[in-house]
Amino acid sequence: MIAKAVIFHYNKTGDDMKENILIAKSIDFGARIVKLHQYLVKTKHESVLSKQILRSGTSIGANINEAQYGHSKADFIAKLHISLKETAETEYWLRLLQKSEYLDEPMAASLLNDCLEIKRILIASITTAKENEAHPSLQR
Repeated sequence: MIAKAVIFHYNKTGDDMKENILIAKSIDFGARIVKLHQYLVKTKHESVLSKQILRSGTSIGANINEAQYGHSKADFIAKLHISLKETAETEYWLRLLQKSEYLDEPMAASLLNDCLEIKRILIASITTAKENEAHPSLQR
């Protein structure tokens, strides 16, 4: 199945699946976004932007997780595209929060780094899924 081939990584023997890196990173990032939301509300008394980033930042992992249960390769790819769009939106909110001085440089840089790492993995996963969809004989 394409979903497992793209985002699951097998060990050298191929017997066991290693932890799904993309899901693990998106869950960790989502938890950081929840903590960011709490920080913004409690410390900065900000509620509008914090709700926006909470929605987009936690939606990334939810859609990645949902992609694994897609009913087709196209559905799998579509869910990853939604995650990619949510990553782009989250990146925007992080940059805006930094520019508006709700986030200091180190905090913003750390969150942006994690966001961009997930974005790169998503792009690679989507590319691989599309290649596998176009050339099913090349799948391992």
